[in-house]
Amino acid sequence: MDIRELKSKFNQSREFKTDDVNSLMDFAKKAYIHNEITIKEYRILVRELEKQGAVIPDTEYENSLIEYS
Repeated sequence: MDIRELKSKFNQSREFKTDDVNSLMDFAKKAYIHNEITIKEYRILVRELEKQGAVIPDTEYENSLIEYS
């Protein structure tokens, strides 16, 4: 699977188009978790999306009840 195919599946699933690389990264992660793509495909997609500017949110700190300075 490449980025073009990922966008197509996103469009079919969500019924709207996006070029937001972070949304596509989340969608790829969901596809991997649900065994819709292999780990190899996931890694390739993540690398390509990161090259385009996607970032993985730092959820460790966002969901924490501890205040960080």
